[in-house]
Amino acid sequence: MTTITDRNPSDITQSAPLRPIGSITDMCLACGACAAGCPITGISGFDPRKIVRMVLLGRDSELIDSPLPWLCTMCGKCEHACPMGINIVNIIRTARGMVEREKVPGMIHKGVALGLETGNNLGLPEDDFRFIIEDVAEELAGEPGYEDFSVPFDKKGANLLHTLHNKLVNTQNEDLVHWWKIFHVAGEDWTLPSVNWEGVNWGLFSGDDAAMKVFVERIVEHMERLEIKNLMYPE
Repeated sequence: MTTITDRNPSDITQSAPLRPIGSITDMCLACGACAAGCPITGISGFDPRKIVRMVLLGRDSELIDSPLPWLCTMCGKCEHACPMGINIVNIIRTARGMVEREKVPGMIHKGVALGLETGNNLGLPEDDFRFIIEDVAEELAGEPGYEDFSVPFDKKGANLLHTLHNKLVNTQNEDLVHWWKIFHVAGEDWTLPSVNWEGVNWGLFSGDDAAMKVFVERIVEHMERLEIKNLMYPE
């Protein structure tokens, strides 16, 4: 299996073809449509057109060593605006994957490592996770009309699997209540996994393909094990 460290840092054009079809890659017109559509053009020198030109000029190492790939929100507006259909987000994500993991900025790589080890980007043990969830559920059950509310963990045959964004467990517990109220009033048959509950795939954002695959597989395993057809994904 090819790993992050096995990739050639000067081969973005091969790892991330500029177009999704086997066509001529050097199709950029430098028209600026991508930059016009990008919500962060001009912030800290970011410009998607500049990134495409750097790759086409063979300045891969310069791009990989710069902060530019990490400024992108990966919203895809640049690709939507591009008249030539260039895969700009794929270029940026590929460049991210070629960055040495210890040089990945912020908490992204640490979150990936914690997610692989513990099943969530916070590194939260199962007992602590259950305590937080049940504590928030108990508060909701104290409100009129929700007296019989409880969180169904690992319910087989439920209609909906509810994965979580880590911030809902860490700093924004109150936002869980909004979803749970909707579920309760609508009579939704849902469940929450007690382990590997993280729904945010930082492997995707960091360019770590192997980690991204593991996180996706875990959700698929939940759905197969619990015989659930529908997924509520926080991202």
